[in-house]
Amino acid sequence: MSAPIVITGAAGFIGMHVALALLARGHTVLGIDNLNAYYDPALKRDRLAQLQSHPAFRFEQLDIADRQAFPALLAREQPRRIVHLAAQAGVRYSITHPHAYVDANLAGFVNVLEAARALREAGRFEHLVYASSSSVYGANCKTPFAVGDRVDQPVSLYAASKRANELMADVYARQFDVPATGLRFFTVYGPWGRPDMAAYRFTRALLAGEPIDVYNHGQLSRDFTEIDDIVAGVMAVLERAPTRDDSRSAVLHQGIPHALYNLGGHQPEALMHFIDVLAGALGCEPQKNFLPMQAGDVHSTYADIEPMRQDFGWQPQTHIATGLPRFVAWYRSYHCV
Repeated sequence: MSAPIVITGAAGFIGMHVALALLARGHTVLGIDNLNAYYDPALKRDRLAQLQSHPAFRFEQLDIADRQAFPALLAREQPRRIVHLAAQAGVRYSITHPHAYVDANLAGFVNVLEAARALREAGRFEHLVYASSSSVYGANCKTPFAVGDRVDQPVSLYAASKRANELMADVYARQFDVPATGLRFFTVYGPWGRPDMAAYRFTRALLAGEPIDVYNHGQLSRDFTEIDDIVAGVMAVLERAPTRDDSRSAVLHQGIPHALYNLGGHQPEALMHFIDVLAGALGCEPQKNFLPMQAGDVHSTYADIEPMRQDFGWQPQTHIATGLPRFVAWYRSYHCV
């Protein structure tokens, strides 16, 4: 049997979709997830059920922060590529649960890097693709956000942990020749999405006839990115690891096999417009509970995706006018409403 592609966070929103895409292309996939209770684990188990019917998929319930079990598993499996999507997500949750971010996003990522280093030293590793976030841009006011912009003003611990991941990957690429590509995801939504994200939260409230919380009195915009576009970007990047003599503009430092890209819709949408499109797809009249700006939030996000266009021919295909009705259809089917 060929070496599997390892996906950490395989029971997560993006992880499930990436795993399905890899399986569809004939790859063997080893999924890893700790199935924590940040949100209802039943949704994670239901995502896994979509994968476990595939004979080329295997699952290990494991915490990447486990310094013994996780490296031992990768040493046994000898993957050549890792898609690292496991993380403690959520900006607001980081205000009340900071240690969860240190454990998963920092300690866990060191374990991923160390496992990749050991595999690389044995001559058996090709590429680490890992999830970063648009949150790293923090208080940056220049738009669109470009990979070369300053990212030293994070406004949440979550953002700081993701920026730390980028720096850590750069060190391992520099010192140990671990080829790595970081992807800064911009507000991902779609079928099987996370319940703490806007599309899911708003849909649940609207169908229940409840008001939705609208922060900064609606004066926010986000570069919403549909899951199929994210998966297409991950798949394209996975096939092409950066090298020490790489001339791509997304390789941050010449001679270091580490690249960073934005994956975003490249079309910021006003939050109020997003709500209107979602409510139209649901056939509901939204009740809005206007609130002040939330701690750790930013006013707007907007991805510069030109490096992805140049290097991979990638660009987003799905506007919210199409993506939100698709999400609503899945939500109604999954929740039988």
